[in-house]
Amino acid sequence: MYKVFNFLLFSLIIIFILSVLKYYTSSKNMVSKNYNRSNADKILKEKISNLPILENDTNNVIVFNDSFENEMNEVEKKRSFWELLKSK
Repeated sequence: MYKVFNFLLFSLIIIFILSVLKYYTSSKNMVSKNYNRSNADKILKEKISNLPILENDTNNVIVFNDSFENEMNEVEKKRSFWELLKSK
């Protein structure tokens, strides 16, 4: 039973690999691949030209919070990695 299962699994893997190779070496795939490679710039320009231009609606939306900077200026702590390793 074990040998039959191994043989079946091995044959399925071989069939899969051969079918993938057959597809990638087919003339239909080669023509499609060459067409896409040669016309990549044209295809990109067509796709970019159809993009909508969105209106900027982010004016005066972001308010900078400087409270952290004020807190840092008020409390001057030593920030040293080596100080943390020293025992008390």
